[in-house]
Amino acid sequence: MDRRIFTPIARESYKWAKECRHRAAVERVNSRLDVSFGFERHTVRGLGKMRLRCGLALCVMLAMALGRGREKRQERMRSLVRSVS
Repeated sequence: MDRRIFTPIARESYKWAKECRHRAAVERVNSRLDVSFGFERHTVRGLGKMRLRCGLALCVMLAMALGRGREKRQERMRSLVRSVS
């Protein structure tokens, strides 16, 4: 029995769609860390230093989203570039 073909959750179900949306959201964050914040080609040595830098990058993303929410610009909440008024 191949779990890739016979999945525990039916592929046509709402639960499957919800799981796919969650996975896609996590992949977007991972891609943003890699590409936009430059962790794909880093020179940081040490797990502690890398955890710190990733944590700071996630804090920056959350702060930008919070700022856009307070500006009432929810359509730009996921954007990394500066919003022009």
